[in-house]
Amino acid sequence: MGNPLSELMSTLRSGNSTAPRLTWYGPGDERVELSGRVLDNWVAKTSNLLQDELDAMPGMRLRMDLPAHWKSMVWALAAWQVGLQTVLDGGAADYLATADPEAVEGKYDAVIAVALPALAMRWPGALAAGYLDYAAEVRSHGDVFMPHAEPDPSGCAVVAGDGRAHSHQDLLSSFAARHDDGVRLHIPAGNGLKGALSNALGAWQHGGSVVMTHPEVALTGKLLTAERIHGS
Repeated sequence: MGNPLSELMSTLRSGNSTAPRLTWYGPGDERVELSGRVLDNWVAKTSNLLQDELDAMPGMRLRMDLPAHWKSMVWALAAWQVGLQTVLDGGAADYLATADPEAVEGKYDAVIAVALPALAMRWPGALAAGYLDYAAEVRSHGDVFMPHAEPDPSGCAVVAGDGRAHSHQDLLSSFAARHDDGVRLHIPAGNGLKGALSNALGAWQHGGSVVMTHPEVALTGKLLTAERIHGS
């Protein structure tokens, strides 16, 4: 059995690959739109950073100290593509991806500082020795991901809010939320990262796309119309 996440990424970058798949509205009129091809490109680069620079292997754990955001979606997809377990509840992990590197507690094989502004080319300030600057490093990695080792399909991919563990082979069947075919789904970032990931996976696997809005962004009729949000 192949990696369902890798198969999903293959689907997103093929067919109608220029159609929007992930649109983000952030503070200060920030808008980021990723087509299937561009989303796959970001995920591949991040997967290669994990595998080639950080020696990540299937079965290892990545703690995501990140809000619901388009970059946290990329990080989760990359982790699952490599075969890692995403740790969303603050538990022990091998790696930490964080938007607040000054508040890091605990020991990790690597700490990756993730600057959230779309145009950030590097972390805005000094980082502790040994910390990795995601924005500065990710673009140097390859656009195509070739795994060094295939994930164990039965290995844990994520633990949901109810404490239920979801394996890689069940990620799209049990963790992903159910949505209409071709849905253009609104995801409020304020509802949390677990829900955002579950809903986005459910939309993408049925040929849909998502629009994610920061809590400071008002969901106006104009935005709903402009983004053609529909379905459920």
